[in-house]
Amino acid sequence: MNAMKFLIALLLSACAMQASARNECIVPSKPGGAMDLTCKLAQQGLHDQGLDLRLSYLPGGIGAVAWHSMVSQRRAEGGTLVAFSGGSLLNLAQGKFGKVSPTDVRWVAALGADFGMIAVRADSPYHNLGDLIEALRTAPEKVVIGVSGTIGSQDWLKMALVAQRAGINPKVLRFVALEGGGEAFTAMHANFVQVISGDASEANLYANDGKTRVLAVLAEHRLPGALAHVPTAREQHIDVVWPVIRGLWMGPGVSNADYQRWTRVFDTMLASPEYAKLREHYGLYPFSLTGQALTDYIHKAVDDYTRQANAFHLVR
Repeated sequence: MNAMKFLIALLLSACAMQASARNECIVPSKPGGAMDLTCKLAQQGLHDQGLDLRLSYLPGGIGAVAWHSMVSQRRAEGGTLVAFSGGSLLNLAQGKFGKVSPTDVRWVAALGADFGMIAVRADSPYHNLGDLIEALRTAPEKVVIGVSGTIGSQDWLKMALVAQRAGINPKVLRFVALEGGGEAFTAMHANFVQVISGDASEANLYANDGKTRVLAVLAEHRLPGALAHVPTAREQHIDVVWPVIRGLWMGPGVSNADYQRWTRVFDTMLASPEYAKLREHYGLYPFSLTGQALTDYIHKAVDDYTRQANAFHLVR
């Protein structure tokens, strides 16, 4: 009986959301990157449950434009979700969104985990991480590194840690700030930058294009799928592991009823075998939290990122 009541409640929630004309996932970057992937994953996963979710793009300020738009102007939209990543949490920790806090929004669901990676063009003279490190050690001014965001961003910090572990002062590296992973790959393929620091899920999209060579993944073990042949940084004697959470949040004024409806829907979606296959297709790995459990995780993660940022003197 309890199971039947739960099913009825879930169906009613789905119907209520389907009736809304504004079920929307905001990508806080330009198309083509990991944030875009996060919303598309949610879109397809919810479509399999009979829910429509349209995508819109609100780039700017490495996520700050979307954050402030939702917190100040669209704070109570019960059908609007916003993509976030570990990079978003790092930006919060460093004060890049201003004087804000994780308590300013409502955290809905973690859809999966990703890992950092470092890539070059397929015709690059760097065939492995050792080649790149040697170039950075001997002539860092000749190697331009593209990252999503500015100094202190997640992509910047990943590369800074790799350099630091190799005995190179990150201050000598040349970085170019770009808006999202899609723009980073475009810049690299145009030879505007020679290296990009990004995420494995982004690289997975370009793994078979014949134009991209991934030098290392920042995971504990090699990743399955299209990047299975790529060694970890650890295998190449650089001890850097960088996991990346991917998920969704909502505005702070969203009603408890709307918030709880979404968490229930995502609980069901995340537990389904169909979603597991979909997540793998998108190059992500199991990591599922919703509601209060996710909120608790976010608070701890921001505290951890604050400590890391302090070590590089990045907190404003």
